Amino acid sequence: MSIKKQVDVLVIGAGPSGTIAASLMHKAGLSVQVVEKMKFPRFVIGESLLPRCMEALEEAGLLDAVKEKHFQQKDGAKFVFGDKDCDFNFSQQFTPGWKWTWQVPRADFDKTLADECEKMGVSLEYETEVTNIEIAADGSSKTTIKDKEGNTNVIEARFIVDGSGYGRVIPRLFGLEKQSSLPPRKTLFCHMTDPKRSAAFEPNRIIIYVHNPRTWIWVIPFANGNTSVGYVGSPEFFEAFEGTPEQQFRQLLNAQPELAERFGDSEMLWEPRTLQSWSVTTESFYGNGFVLTGNVTEFLDPVFSSGVTLASVSAQMAAKLVIKHLQGGQVDWQSEYMDPMMKGVDVFRTYVNGWYDGTLFTIFFAENRNPEIMSQICSVLAGYVWDENNPFVRSHEKNVRTLARYLETTKTTV
Repeated sequence: MSIKKQVDVLVIGAGPSGTIAASLMHKAGLSVQVVEKMKFPRFVIGESLLPRCMEALEEAGLLDAVKEKHFQQKDGAKFVFGDKDCDFNFSQQFTPGWKWTWQVPRADFDKTLADECEKMGVSLEYETEVTNIEIAADGSSKTTIKDKEGNTNVIEARFIVDGSGYGRVIPRLFGLEKQSSLPPRKTLFCHMTDPKRSAAFEPNRIIIYVHNPRTWIWVIPFANGNTSVGYVGSPEFFEAFEGTPEQQFRQLLNAQPELAERFGDSEMLWEPRTLQSWSVTTESFYGNGFVLTGNVTEFLDPVFSSGVTLASVSAQMAAKLVIKHLQGGQVDWQSEYMDPMMKGVDVFRTYVNGWYDGTLFTIFFAENRNPEIMSQICSVLAGYVWDENNPFVRSHEKNVRTLARYLETTKTTV
């Protein structure tokens, strides 16, 4: 086994967090090697972005490449519960920032980012698995990699950024995984043709349907005419539906009148797939010679599309600190990285918990909603969960609970 390459930074994973971090560090003059276990393009969920992602893409120099793909523009998010709805338009959010983003087939989106990184000059190797990492006292590392032919080599690096997503390479190798506080959930999802789509179905936003108070459905239209549809609930909920995944999915569609009408005759582009018990976290987001980004840190739940936002912002933040560190600056990884990231995670966690315990139903589907408060909540749903000027960020749990209790008591205007 020989030393294949010596670089400043080894990036594990070529998803959004890996490519954003790699491009930022490359632009700063660092030598970067990206290794990715899968062959791209590859399927992954997380297809509805949030406006906060756009800032990270722009700073990394990746935004123009994505614009050229003409993905479906996303201007907001709509929530539907029976005959009630709550429509958030990002143009009306409280926080200054981007007012729109995209809905993307992630296979195409991730490949676009990876290709643009390579065009910048970043070295990227697909179908390359990390099998071992040794980190010295000074933070330098030797990482053993295995290619698709089974050949093994070693990459020496001054620092490692782990953006491996669900692969969670460093947490698994170093025993850093930790149980999430969120209960296990399951999703059954598929891409479908959408011939009945019209302006009435608002293709420029994600629509979340409440199937029952503990089960919801995402509908994410793409620019190619297809639409992603997924059901999310407890594992027990899906046990009531028998047959093949396709038969189960048809039963679920037929049980939701709006979807039965829209997708009853639609073609499934592949057999529906499942994911289960995805919520996970780690003991720490950093260590000697490494930092974790994206889903490697913590993944909550898909209901508010927080995954790619946390991946993008964590990569943006981590890359700047790695640059500072390797250029001789002092970095306090706890106060400059983990604490800020946990603030964002905790804000999203409040809203995820509020969704599943019904607190947000009280707010979203109130008879009369205060526009100022809804614009502040809209900013959270746009991904601006670090804006301390926003009272529904600064005191997120207290204000969400207080507002819901007030509405329950008065049943009147917010």
